[in-house]
Amino acid sequence: MHETRPSGAVRYTARPMPTDYYELLGVDRDADERTIKAAYRKQALKYHPDRNPGDSEAEETFKSLNEAYAVLSDPEKRQRYDNFGSADPGAQYSGDIFDIFASVFGGGFAGGARRPRSQGQPGEDLEARVEITLDQAREGATIQVEVERMARCEHCEGQRAEPGTDGKGRCPTCGGAGQVRAQAQSLFGTVMTARTCPRCQGAGEVVNEPCTACSGRGRHLTTSTVDVSLPRGIDAGYRLRVPRQGNAGVDGGRDGDLYVYLELAEHPQFVREEDDLHYVLEVGPAQAALGSSFEVPTLDGPEVLEIPPGTQPGDEFRLRGKGMPRLRQGGSGDEVVSVQVVIPEKLSGRAKELMEAYADEAGEEIEEAHTLMDRLKNVFGRRKHGRGRSAEHGVDGGSTASARGASGGDDGGPAEA
Repeated sequence: MHETRPSGAVRYTARPMPTDYYELLGVDRDADERTIKAAYRKQALKYHPDRNPGDSEAEETFKSLNEAYAVLSDPEKRQRYDNFGSADPGAQYSGDIFDIFASVFGGGFAGGARRPRSQGQPGEDLEARVEITLDQAREGATIQVEVERMARCEHCEGQRAEPGTDGKGRCPTCGGAGQVRAQAQSLFGTVMTARTCPRCQGAGEVVNEPCTACSGRGRHLTTSTVDVSLPRGIDAGYRLRVPRQGNAGVDGGRDGDLYVYLELAEHPQFVREEDDLHYVLEVGPAQAALGSSFEVPTLDGPEVLEIPPGTQPGDEFRLRGKGMPRLRQGGSGDEVVSVQVVIPEKLSGRAKELMEAYADEAGEEIEEAHTLMDRLKNVFGRRKHGRGRSAEHGVDGGSTASARGASGGDDGGPAEA
């Protein structure tokens, strides 16, 4: 799955997700569990599909409400959501939304229980990973994502039976109930159990005349191009939900959703850190010392930046409001310009003279390599010469003393005992 831009594609504009869960339920971020539950009950009853038949927008809102309540009612998930947002896998819910509804309302409401299989088999959700550019994230562009999905058969419209025939009939195994019951004896008496019908898989119907186009599957594999709208300021790690762009349902079942996971491509000039953009400005030693004006790039076009005299390596300057738009908030971050002083590797003769003149004026001692080596050689040479003369004097003294000793003995001096 990758981003493409084919021409003439059928376009579908997605509702950007994830929505802020607190905003969706209409509560403050410091709301307690009781307040969150009361808000969920009110909103869930308002948007329940059974109270809004045929309203796909209400059905999507109902699904989002259940996701929001599932996260905010769980202390651990709520904490992770507050810290990291919905991009954190630990702050996401994956399960049956009607289980959430039933846990709050019980079975007393008409839609409180899980929907029967007679409404068809829902399509599976799909995932796609897409790399977006910094400019696309900033402007909130609409990107096109190519997805392999199971599309509904146009011949039978997903009903699996050949049109114009009595292609479906009541399941003979369960009699159309979708379940088969069994009776067993136990220590506590007779126990009745029910399980999904193994033949019709709970649909209550079987296909007698399969569709000739899809062989009774109700769908076929195809490649679709889906348009996904990016919220302005979106960053890597976020997940967007595109309703009904997953695999198609069969027998009237709801289509699955497409979940798009975003990755951010590297920019040749900027590095993003949250809402700020970082740019490295290379300057020369003279420019840093004397101060200068520079033209620096921004996402809105070039801007003039003046650095003062005595600017040091690593100094930072901010261009206010030239960063990324704040997601779901007003305003934008900044562009942070970091100064990097570049030392020239080679100097012309004239430049070298000027640098040496500056060194003399500033009192910076410049020692060339051969001068320093000559000085070291002279020092070591004097030390070696001094040691040699001392050794020579010691040998002469010893020889004279020995000569005197020999002469004394020959002249008849006292003999050793």
